[in-house]
Amino acid sequence: MAVAGAAIALPRGVFADDGTSPVEVHFASAADDDVTPVLYADQAGWFRDAGLTARIDRLNSGTAVSAAVAGGAIDVGKASMLSLVLAHARGVPLTIIAPGSLSLPNIMNSGLLVRKESNIHTAADLSGKIVSVPALNDMQSLSLQAWIDQHGGNSKAIAFVEEPVTAVGLALDTNRIAAGALANPALSQDLATGKYRMIGRPIEGIAPRLLISAWVSSVDWAAKNPAVVRKVGQILLRAGAFANRHHDQTADLIATFSGIDPATVRTMARVVFADKLDPADIQPLIDVAVRYGAIKQRFPATELFSSGAYGLSR
Repeated sequence: MAVAGAAIALPRGVFADDGTSPVEVHFASAADDDVTPVLYADQAGWFRDAGLTARIDRLNSGTAVSAAVAGGAIDVGKASMLSLVLAHARGVPLTIIAPGSLSLPNIMNSGLLVRKESNIHTAADLSGKIVSVPALNDMQSLSLQAWIDQHGGNSKAIAFVEEPVTAVGLALDTNRIAAGALANPALSQDLATGKYRMIGRPIEGIAPRLLISAWVSSVDWAAKNPAVVRKVGQILLRAGAFANRHHDQTADLIATFSGIDPATVRTMARVVFADKLDPADIQPLIDVAVRYGAIKQRFPATELFSSGAYGLSR
């Protein structure tokens, strides 16, 4: 098939066919927009052109993806940055091979939802309430605590529970939770019903600009497959650049993968994919993780990077 946007060029020889059998790379991601680059690259044939085949599985959360990569069930996974920070602090041998998406000001692709008629309007109103996050101690959980404390609330006075993003609406409807943190495409799908409203964007509790996801492998897999790591990194950055500029051409891919109505995907705020790995986009998260006791000791973000990662900021 002809690939639109093929002018996004790669160095000569990257995709040369050496006559060997394709190498299968087993990918996994949660059902969110961050997975779009790998879906598009697979559809466009970019993995095939690089002598690779892609198998792409859907898991429930970035935490589950990290666990699958660490256990060897997955080769490369899209995980939240916090799950990677926690894993590194615990000595789990995961390493970043390519950046994922960025959180930037005014991109409303994640938020905290309440029912439209709820009397909750501010962070202070959440005291004594039950609030859901996709996974306890994940990125949304930590950023939500920081956001609440920054906006006049008390995160220690709130009961946090786990709730899959696709079930937040039902949990709000049945009063099992008072508020729920979630990201697109589920966020836009729930807002489109008119039954809910967003009271804040907790991710900003960490930093205005933040790398919120990355593609990772185990340290052992990266060490044994340096050429594959570099090819995958190049492809993902190329596909991320394409996705940033071609929302219409990638909407059906994420809709199919996530099970969300394509019309919702076409109207939601799409994520912005990073074009490099920059430690300045990660360090604020590490610092907040120390502040809230998620990890015991600060470390430089560069410790998370694979030596073969593509797109390292120098």
